[in-house]
Amino acid sequence: MDLPPILSNIVGWLRAGYPQGVPEADYIPLLAILTRRLSDDEVQQITDQLVEIGVLPVEKTDIGVMITRVTDEMPLESDVQRVRTHLESGGWPTAGIDEAS
Repeated sequence: MDLPPILSNIVGWLRAGYPQGVPEADYIPLLAILTRRLSDDEVQQITDQLVEIGVLPVEKTDIGVMITRVTDEMPLESDVQRVRTHLESGGWPTAGIDEAS
């Protein structure tokens, strides 16, 4: 399976820095900097699914649940905001979503 160029570059960088593999003690710090972020396609997919469901206005909880369904991970606040912004740019109303949260 071919990786996207950016991901190939990251994997290459990690392999160059850890030619013998990542030491066990380094896994947690390494994973901390590799937090998963929604791709633009996933933001679009989540937005499409929320619009299809038709629960309007879309609430923060709705976005978080849909992100969890798509990624099988807890949603990051930054991803919730990206989905909210995408919904609003398409004219879909959102509620209970505070930008400062």
